[in-house]
Amino acid sequence: MKTDRRTFVKQLGAVSASTAIVQPFNIIKSLNDNKIRIATIGMGIQGFADTRAALRTEMCELVAVADLYDGRLAHAKEVFGNQIYTTRDYREILERKDVDAVLIVTPDHWHDRISIAALKKGKHVYCEKPMVQNIEEGAAVIAAAKATGKVMQIGSQRISGAVFQEAKRMVEAGDIGMINFIESTNDRFNSIGAWQYSIPTDASPKTIDWEAFLGDAPKRAFDPVRFFRWRNYRDYGTGVAGDLFIHLITGVHFVTGSLGPNRIFSSGQLSYWKDGRDVPDVMVATMEYPAQGKFDPFQMVLRVNFANAGSIKNVTRIVGNEGEISFSGETLTLTKRKLAAAPGYGSGDSFNTFTDAQQKEYTALYESKYPVETRTAEPIKEVKFEAPPGDDSHKNHFARFFDGIISNKPIIEDPLFGFRAAAPVLACNKSYFEKKVISWDSKNLKLM
Repeated sequence: MKTDRRTFVKQLGAVSASTAIVQPFNIIKSLNDNKIRIATIGMGIQGFADTRAALRTEMCELVAVADLYDGRLAHAKEVFGNQIYTTRDYREILERKDVDAVLIVTPDHWHDRISIAALKKGKHVYCEKPMVQNIEEGAAVIAAAKATGKVMQIGSQRISGAVFQEAKRMVEAGDIGMINFIESTNDRFNSIGAWQYSIPTDASPKTIDWEAFLGDAPKRAFDPVRFFRWRNYRDYGTGVAGDLFIHLITGVHFVTGSLGPNRIFSSGQLSYWKDGRDVPDVMVATMEYPAQGKFDPFQMVLRVNFANAGSIKNVTRIVGNEGEISFSGETLTLTKRKLAAAPGYGSGDSFNTFTDAQQKEYTALYESKYPVETRTAEPIKEVKFEAPPGDDSHKNHFARFFDGIISNKPIIEDPLFGFRAAAPVLACNKSYFEKKVISWDSKNLKLM
């Protein structure tokens, strides 16, 4: 059962898409080179990665970190210096006057609570994806960001890379015509990729604040596996959808400008990693995107397979009626091809079943209707793009966050954008576990 807090959040209802997040951007600068002072809450794998990426911008300095495992606090000092403040209690971070912004890199079930608390304490917030664990939590986070006027950015950093920028430019330029289909995969075949993370030998109730980790999740006895491999459990994570589909959907929304799908269906199973987890390791989702602006309706298919022993070629394909954009990692290929105006006739066609007289009559009519120049398709054109050397999407994403704080520049992945990406992936989980199609109102942000 969810706690009263969850019930309260749900009762807040949906937030209209017209709700703008207008932010006055109150700036507090560090005494040290005018750098923004940050603190990281959650020093797991992504916590260390995010902190390093933020520091690479040279726009910030690390003041403090919070984590529930003592070993991570000790390692944070080893990596970032003894001067940083460490604590198990994130609330101590929020009370500090020398912290301007927090990085929330906790298990998913803590995202909404800490984000709202941080915003209310006057902190700018960078929150890892997905923004929330449950669809009903989104409205309260969006409302808190609007009410406090603080900058909040969601951490799906790939969209800040050069490849996604170029894909967006190509789509907006009409290089592939009208989009009709998108597919994207993110397969893996290794233990670490399937979230069987290492567990330290000193993991115990003494070194880990287990009760704090549980939060509003169901109470249970101490279990280091659940603590260090929390992505495997619905109580704390959001499965392959929340970890990986979220990147794919965020990218598609960024490139196309779409508000989201209106029908979602997912299926899958637990095929290989039967280690006690209660989420699937294979999932396929089909989403229907409605017409919006200059775009016709299109379909999107997403797949994650943690048991893919075959050739793994993770790629995103955006297909239109005049071409295709295919990208993966740091490379992108645009393939342009258009059908000839004339439909052609002959091979594999009903033309060959006509009488000789009818074939001659049809040929004469065809040649009068379609001039010679309309009978041949344009040559296929291929354009390749590679991200420039040193392109660092993770660093770029943090630079955008800090620019938003300092210069009042727009945040692309703000809470509204973040929820538009999170809701469909959470609907994937809902579809999978409830075995039904989910209808989503992408304009008014509510289940239908």
